[in-house]
Amino acid sequence: MACPANDKMILDFIYDFVEEYRKEKTIYHSATIIFTGPTIPDEAYFDKLLWLRLQALSDLDAEKYGYDNRVSDDPTSPDFSFSLKEEAFFVIGLHPASSREARRFAYPTIVFNPHDQFEMLRQQNHYEKMKRTVRKRDLKLSGSINPMLDDYGVSPETLQYSGKKYESNWQCPLHISHAKSKHNSTPQRSGVHDR
Repeated sequence: MACPANDKMILDFIYDFVEEYRKEKTIYHSATIIFTGPTIPDEAYFDKLLWLRLQALSDLDAEKYGYDNRVSDDPTSPDFSFSLKEEAFFVIGLHPASSREARRFAYPTIVFNPHDQFEMLRQQNHYEKMKRTVRKRDLKLSGSINPMLDDYGVSPETLQYSGKKYESNWQCPLHISHAKSKHNSTPQRSGVHDR
């Protein structure tokens, strides 16, 4: 995860995923990148590597694609989502040193969840039930609900990506260099959901 050697391969995998996702009529799709290393001693180290990889993927993607215009490209905005191939994603980091049991996994991992499927869940009136289920499981596993969770459109979702609890003065290290997309013509929208 610390090395850029596989960034192009990862991006190609995500691009293939996006193509398949756009053809699907069903929801509940995720693309998962599992790294064999390095050993993750603590949340701060994973957090550093997560933003390093996301920045590298974003920079490579900006050479070919614009940013999904259904979301903000400003990581400090409550309407931000990470974009690859003009498709917005909610990102989840998993690793063995996470303080949140629900975020623990044997290897450092990045999960890309299409932003639009959360919108579909909300439109189909399934989102609130899923949210309650996730929070109930988090409470059972960790004894509390993740303090970084918030509704989309209320606070930047970047606060939720790594699973680390940030101080109030934390600034997202991600810098977006994309042009705006022409692929997705839907105007930027602000939903009310957390992930």
